[in-house]
Amino acid sequence: MSHPTALPATSRATLRRIAGLALPALVVLAAEPVYVLVDTAVVGHLGRVPLAALAVGGTVLTLIAWLGTVMAYGTTGRAARRFGAGDRAAAVAEGVQASWLAFAVGVAVALGMQVVAGPLARTLAGGGTEVADAAAQWMRIAALGAPGLLLAAAGNGWMRGVQETRRPVVYVLAANVLSAMLCPVLVYPVGLGLPGSAIANVVAQSLGGLLFARALLVERAALRPDPSVIRRQLAVSRDLLMRGAAFQICFLSATAVAARFGAASVAAHQIAVQLFFFTALALDAVAIAAQSLVGAALGGGDADGARWLARRIALLGVACGLVFAVLIAVGSGVVPGWFSPDPAVRDQAMLAWPWFVAMQPLAGVVFALDGVLIGAGDVRYLRNLTLVATLGGFLPAIWAAYALDLGLGGIWAGLVLMVVIRLVGLLLRTRSGRWAVVGAVR
Repeated sequence: MSHPTALPATSRATLRRIAGLALPALVVLAAEPVYVLVDTAVVGHLGRVPLAALAVGGTVLTLIAWLGTVMAYGTTGRAARRFGAGDRAAAVAEGVQASWLAFAVGVAVALGMQVVAGPLARTLAGGGTEVADAAAQWMRIAALGAPGLLLAAAGNGWMRGVQETRRPVVYVLAANVLSAMLCPVLVYPVGLGLPGSAIANVVAQSLGGLLFARALLVERAALRPDPSVIRRQLAVSRDLLMRGAAFQICFLSATAVAARFGAASVAAHQIAVQLFFFTALALDAVAIAAQSLVGAALGGGDADGARWLARRIALLGVACGLVFAVLIAVGSGVVPGWFSPDPAVRDQAMLAWPWFVAMQPLAGVVFALDGVLIGAGDVRYLRNLTLVATLGGFLPAIWAAYALDLGLGGIWAGLVLMVVIRLVGLLLRTRSGRWAVVGAVR
């Protein structure tokens, strides 16, 4: 049955259509890490201790952002299937309920962080140090932006599902440009120092959340919370949440291990890991296109088109990864100096750099195929694979690096191991074809 809003048969999709979804997603995904990189550069010139504190506090904020990403991915898959089946109103309704869930979780995070920020910072920093105290102060302020951050994630999720690309770009850029301008002003001329960067975070995230909430009002959708739909979304998101939790345990552990190698090591880790998050989210733009197009194709009954897309998107992923590998290799002697004038920090960053370069083409394929399986709703397999790769690969590797005193290079070797395990599992699953299940709801 045809419908004016239904996606055309995916077998007729072209690389231009993939790019038409991936490029706006790239802008949205890159905006936040670009702001964090600006934040890192601004704070880095305050000294080693503030930068190390931002490394600790920023890792926790990244955990909240990953939670938002999980919610967005779950919403995209469900909304895209309904959109592909020709029911835009049902797709938007998924966004309404996801937004209620996001706001509730965000408020809980903001309140909870006021209590746990101190103990958490001391645990990550290895004791009641100057770094831990500064990190706890930063986290308490920055956590107030959690409701807006998660609302924006839910908004991005349903808009991607209905193939909306323009408004998310405008909303995200408006919020982050304002905050990037505000951060150096609050840190230096106003004299707030490290807390100024946290306030700038809150401003950006709150504005973004308000803009995405307004988008639902423009749609004139019913806004009443529906507990039955929210429960179903929670059930669908359970595997993605477990997957995201495994990643966060590993990255929190990596920061804790780096902190135990000294302030220079954890500061260098902050630089490298934020660049990694930037490249990961940029590569994820291809995955966003995969989620939207594959979900819509399967919702419309086009399994062959979904498999065609999977092959094309994997090739695009490796191509993008190769481009990043070249850029990162060329910038090895320059980029770390943008974030810290401290020679010890730059020297430590060079221990992670070769691993950072090597992982990029592999990660390009991994992120692309992640998007394919998320769009297909094959999240249980992704959960199991991630648990094996993180808890069985990455986590033992980084703690072995600590025990054997392998330094920052050992931590990043563990990260590459995780990517390799995921790559093998994703290639096997995609080749099997068992993920391509058609229907409006999986």
